[in-house]
Amino acid sequence: MDIISSFDLSSAEIEAILGKATELKKERKEGEKARTDCAGKTLALIFEKPSTRTRVSFEVAMLELGGHVLSLNWNELQLGRGERIRETAMVLSSYVDAVMIRAYSHATVEEFAHYASIPVINGLTDFEHPCQILADLQTIREYKQKLKGVTVAWFGDGNNVCNSLIGGAALTGMNIRVACPKGYEPNAEIIERAKKMGCEVAITADPAEAAADADVLYTDVWVSMGDEAEREQRMKDLQPYQLNADLVNRAKDDAIIMHCMPVHIGEEMTEAVLNSANSVIFEQAENRLHAQKALLLHLLLSQENPNC
Repeated sequence: MDIISSFDLSSAEIEAILGKATELKKERKEGEKARTDCAGKTLALIFEKPSTRTRVSFEVAMLELGGHVLSLNWNELQLGRGERIRETAMVLSSYVDAVMIRAYSHATVEEFAHYASIPVINGLTDFEHPCQILADLQTIREYKQKLKGVTVAWFGDGNNVCNSLIGGAALTGMNIRVACPKGYEPNAEIIERAKKMGCEVAITADPAEAAADADVLYTDVWVSMGDEAEREQRMKDLQPYQLNADLVNRAKDDAIIMHCMPVHIGEEMTEAVLNSANSVIFEQAENRLHAQKALLLHLLLSQENPNC
């Protein structure tokens, strides 16, 4: 089983992963870090793109499950010298038990998964970021005590995280509003798929409309890795979508504020909003560890017992 898209998980699987993540988080808070579930197993992490939260959370997750980790930079592998994806995927499949790959192109991860015979996890591409969304769903459920019926408002670029969030919303019964300028909309096929599943997906150019009575306010960087050449235009186009006090005041009083980080203060979010009582950004970042630990258990243990 591979996790390349949010849609690669069923609603029941997401519920099971989130339940396990909650259990693992409680264990860790109580000082019970060491487990042996993944003893003798090795996870390879391949990074074509820089990473903080993805790298550290996956490394710590696997180590705390009793397994081993190999963190591999793209340019340190033969991939950096022109070896094809397929050969690398086939060789690593004979060495390790699973691979997490963080790449510029979604097609790269899809190709790797096609030729690998072990579980492959998308650690971020230009199209989706499913691991982030598992942590987001865990965070929303912690603060709202539910997912079904929750309204999420997204502001800014309808990027990879937004695409995966729409999928996560569809699979858990949430509704989502995306406020973005023309040309920055999330993927049309993902929107259509979510709507067919009964998810209310609204795309608007008006951030105030999206924020009205929302339960969750979510934003992300305006210039993603690979978009640096467009920085000046993006700054101009996305400035009206900054998550600030005005938008927060339009949402419900107990609305939570989310950002998958890194945060660029003064661009997509103000300092006051980041540090407000409604902000759950650092809890959200912590939940990457717990959600991914639960995901690894789901993938690696199901390989041993297909009926689990």
